[in-house]
Amino acid sequence: MSEDLDEFRQRCRVFLAEHATGIDVSEGDDPRAEHALAAAKAFQAKVVDAGLAGLTYPVEYGGQGLTSAHERIWREEAGTFPVMTRQLAISHGMALPMLNEYGSDEQRAKYQPKVVAAEEVWCQMFSEPGAGSDVASLQSRAVRDGDEWILNGQKVWTTLAHVCDRGLIIARTDLDQPKHRGISMFILDMNAPGVEIRPIHQIDGGMRFNEVFFTDVRIPAEDQIGPLNEGWRLATAMLMYERVAIGGGQALGINHDRADLLIKEARRRGKLDDPVLRQRIMKLYSAEVCQSLISIQTRAALQAGKTPGPGGSLGKLAGAVIAGEYRGLSMDVVGPEGLAWESNGRWAKEALGTFASGIAGGTDQIQRNIIGERVLGLPREPSVDKDLPFRELKVGTQAAI
Repeated sequence: MSEDLDEFRQRCRVFLAEHATGIDVSEGDDPRAEHALAAAKAFQAKVVDAGLAGLTYPVEYGGQGLTSAHERIWREEAGTFPVMTRQLAISHGMALPMLNEYGSDEQRAKYQPKVVAAEEVWCQMFSEPGAGSDVASLQSRAVRDGDEWILNGQKVWTTLAHVCDRGLIIARTDLDQPKHRGISMFILDMNAPGVEIRPIHQIDGGMRFNEVFFTDVRIPAEDQIGPLNEGWRLATAMLMYERVAIGGGQALGINHDRADLLIKEARRRGKLDDPVLRQRIMKLYSAEVCQSLISIQTRAALQAGKTPGPGGSLGKLAGAVIAGEYRGLSMDVVGPEGLAWESNGRWAKEALGTFASGIAGGTDQIQRNIIGERVLGLPREPSVDKDLPFRELKVGTQAAI
């Protein structure tokens, strides 16, 4: 498809002006994100009809076969409109690039067009009760049985598992290898017999996280993704995509939305003349601009066809630091009213929600380790269990199986 980039930009603008009108669903009225997801899927269907979905993915796998320049333009233009596909961030920002990069031709042909079109929504299943920041300590186990794998175990903190069709899951497939090497990745049907999903009730009233239990769940052998026992390498790549999705957002450009919101609120409350408050808001504004620049650099590497590297942790960590600063600053701008839950719960819920920024996608401590070791080249921390077979380790509070 040959199209002048200026014409393509105009086509994006016209489409977004007509369809990107915002999703009017409050989290308080939609704790399981079911309505918000339905609205996102409806919007994505229109993106597909307009020939604007999966811009850089091959045509035979549901994409448009266009260039990274087209993708950049779309993100630049989308950044000036309300975000319509936030609930697809994992499916499109993490699962889709993993499927495209590591899936077989058969897997990509079978699944990728449905994911691009949001006909199927996918989740990520890594964390377990005894394997959070140290995901390689996971105990969910898959055992080969003829042409199938039998999966048993548990995952936790799985976002939107209750509304997803499939997910990418890692499980232990060899107990005799060290913990980072005996892991494989699979495509899992979330509606398969033996899959049980239970909601986690969050302090802000939401229920978008889940526990997922697996009891003798059968996975077809052809749904193993990537080489056997190399799931940690794939998981690391997916975590890199996750950190880009979290730290870089879905748009492209210079963003300072939180500072803008506080400037507007401080002006409304007659507090903008306070020099100390003005300076704090300006620091937040500057931090958001710096994070945007990091994100632009990271996205440029993605658009060049490179798997995200450890530099993605910079944007992710910056986002968590910004969220923490915004939390305290927003309460100072709003005052005691910010603690109110029923009458004007927006500020309280946002403040509580910011704590997740330092956990989701890897804690701040993990990000600092990655940046120190893999970006700055500092010595790695000692690892006494690096070469021990997993079955000899004690993980969490119990011995390995």
